[in-house]
Amino acid sequence: MVSALWGAPLIRVCSNPVSSPSVNGPLRLVSRLSSQSSALSQSGGGTTSAASTEARSRALRRPAGTMLLALVSLLSCLLPSSEAKVYSRCELARVLQDFGLDGYRGYSLADWVCLAYFASGFNTAAVDHEADGSTNNGIFQISSRRWCRNLTPNVPNMCRLYCSDLLNPNLKDTVICAMKIAQEPQGLGYWEAWRHHCQGKDLTDWVDGCDF
Repeated sequence: MVSALWGAPLIRVCSNPVSSPSVNGPLRLVSRLSSQSSALSQSGGGTTSAASTEARSRALRRPAGTMLLALVSLLSCLLPSSEAKVYSRCELARVLQDFGLDGYRGYSLADWVCLAYFASGFNTAAVDHEADGSTNNGIFQISSRRWCRNLTPNVPNMCRLYCSDLLNPNLKDTVICAMKIAQEPQGLGYWEAWRHHCQGKDLTDWVDGCDF
């Protein structure tokens, strides 16, 4: 009898523990705690993984950003030199002829080529800085005192352009401005280089052998 009385509850508890309130509560608590622990572990692992991924991403981006900055700096340094052009004698003669400078205001093509050589050495990017802060710009060394605009305020800017426009190797703005200067009473005498090296001299050699 005693054996039967003790055996029955043991059998019921072991065979069907869920039906026993005394066991069901703790099992659910353990199950809940286990689930929460697992969730926290997974959440922590996910956070760690996300943080690790983000850290790696930043580490990968940092060198790329540094390299990009260095590349931009390098390009900004190389850009002016890549835009600069030093013409050959006949190449410049052909370009100036195409712009209609041969015979303009009574000056031969050789006058213009001679002027360009002694003003800048045929260098479109030539800039000469004067003591008063003005600059002489481009292949014809046109002055900012009157003809173009730079950082100096209150200048006439007769050619209505920035002095940097005179450094363009295609020479369009430079030629237009030079033609305006040639319309002045001095003509090409405006340029000291022309007066000293070209005026009144035989200039045929400056265009000799050039194919037009």
